[in-house]
Amino acid sequence: MSTPEQVCANGNGVEHVELLLPATNDDHGGIVVEMEEAMDSEVFVTLLRASISEWRRQGKKGVWIKLPIDLVSLVEPTVKEGFWYHHAEPNYLMLVYWIPKTICTIPANASHRAVIGAIVLNDKRELLVVQEKSGKFKGTGVWKIPTGVVDEGENVCEAARREVKEETGIDTEFLEVLAVRQLHKALFEKSDILFICMMSPLSLDIQKQELEIEAAQWMPFGEYAAQPFVQKHELFKYITYLCLTKLHGDYRGFSPLPITSAFNDSLSYLYLNSRDLNNFSIPSDEF
Repeated sequence: MSTPEQVCANGNGVEHVELLLPATNDDHGGIVVEMEEAMDSEVFVTLLRASISEWRRQGKKGVWIKLPIDLVSLVEPTVKEGFWYHHAEPNYLMLVYWIPKTICTIPANASHRAVIGAIVLNDKRELLVVQEKSGKFKGTGVWKIPTGVVDEGENVCEAARREVKEETGIDTEFLEVLAVRQLHKALFEKSDILFICMMSPLSLDIQKQELEIEAAQWMPFGEYAAQPFVQKHELFKYITYLCLTKLHGDYRGFSPLPITSAFNDSLSYLYLNSRDLNNFSIPSDEF
């Protein structure tokens, strides 16, 4: 990796070359440094100080330094220059620094974890439920709907299908998001967003996951709803209400509509009440 150079002149007009850290501009007036090659810590600090001085002169704001795990020796000298941790992944640590003497507007690390809960009802009014081998439900005897964490880069609808398949062996079709619950300070002070999803079974033969699932079954809905734990706790009671509205009512949730990004061709999903939207006639004088 080549190191950028900054040509400077002293008071006598004599030019000298000042080395800087390799960097790219971000979209918000900041700088991103991705360190890839090993470097002596003293040399690194010298380049970092010169770089910040130059970026300050240019009016830059936030500085992001990405240090791969094999350059962990540079973490301490970076922190001593005023940087702080922003986030970490298995193979790197990201540190940040705010140059101007103004309020720092560097966005915080990811604040939420996305989780799904899958309601799967068959034609016999039976609910697909599991007992877990670990976690808070271990050994309680409580039957609950399949749940799990949405993976990075995974859509909610895909996560719901995957989790049901992994835990029970049942193939499903994703129908809609029925409800969303937000919970703060869940895992390592991060918030949880739980998407309660309605699924339609495409198979019925249960093959439970041995690693995480103690038992799995198709349970008559009335038996599920009669569990003392379900009757006591509001989230579980509302899951029974959602089941009942789908069995007997006209409750409509949010189904995924694929859309493309405004800035590139990447695909995303907009979850909306497609029935009401499609049945609504937009007045001609609105556009």
